[in-house]
Amino acid sequence: MLAIEKSVKEISGLSPDSLPAEILCSPEPLLLKGMLAEWPIVKAAKTSPQAADLYIREFYQGATVGAFFGAAGGGGRVFYNQDLTGFNFQRVMTKLDAVLNKIQQHSYEDQPPAVYVGSTTVETCLPGFRVENDIDFGDIDPLASIWLGNRTRVAAHYDVPDNIACCAVGRRRFTLFPPSQVVNLYPGPLDFTPAGQAISMVDFRQPDYEKHPKFRDAVKSAQVAEMEPGDAIFIPSMWWHHVEALSSLNVLINYWWRQSPAYMDTPLNVLNHALLSLRDLPKDQRQAWHELFKYYVFDFDEDTVTHIPEDKRGVLSPMDEMTARKLRAQLLSKLNR
Repeated sequence: MLAIEKSVKEISGLSPDSLPAEILCSPEPLLLKGMLAEWPIVKAAKTSPQAADLYIREFYQGATVGAFFGAAGGGGRVFYNQDLTGFNFQRVMTKLDAVLNKIQQHSYEDQPPAVYVGSTTVETCLPGFRVENDIDFGDIDPLASIWLGNRTRVAAHYDVPDNIACCAVGRRRFTLFPPSQVVNLYPGPLDFTPAGQAISMVDFRQPDYEKHPKFRDAVKSAQVAEMEPGDAIFIPSMWWHHVEALSSLNVLINYWWRQSPAYMDTPLNVLNHALLSLRDLPKDQRQAWHELFKYYVFDFDEDTVTHIPEDKRGVLSPMDEMTARKLRAQLLSKLNR
């Protein structure tokens, strides 16, 4: 385990029926201790893994899920193979009860094969589950997903949406880093990833400081949260997080939402377009575009456009759905040249 000095700020006494708005807008991670203690799935988990398994099966109606199966002895790490020509797991479509059976079959082994089901919509997989186990987000309509497996490790990555991750069964350890630490986390390929997001290439269990020396600086900024069944963690958008499942059966329910209108595009598309259009320009031209992006995007405020008549500001006016549609149409036209 990494020697991390700072723990995620802990808040207790919250109810899943009335989350304060400041929780959902926090700029820092927050450990919501015991917030889900009354969830039936949590009560089953505190009885035994077998009780939790049986509770999950009550809602299962035969849906197929995407599962990752890794070899025994790999420490549960969901990662690339040694020469980065593929991955250290097999991705299959299978029935959820078959996954639960496999977890149960190897539950008493010290080095079991890795079994992992990630980001599966709860309503699709376990219809009715959220009637008994849910969080009231008020006007926010988040995407609720289930993550299930045995002792697995998911490499550090970031997500664009804000996130509340709920430890329903088993124990988990989250290790988090602010977005500024990307330079010290050694991200891997953007377009060849285990599950869609770029991941840190550092093995958190055995860091290779000769290969990844700047990771020492990342550790100085890290925060850790040790979670029991009934705990939840708020992870702000773009914060890197490494997730370790520490029990023979682990179930996590997470909620994703964005603090932006639905018509806004994902910023990752902008990054990919910048790779196409900006990255390989001469250095002085890249610097010039850096200044333009600061002016029009990153440092944009009302003073940026006060010298332009309001009815002539065009795309520099506050964004709305109609303007977004026009911009998207223009971009598609130019990209399809």
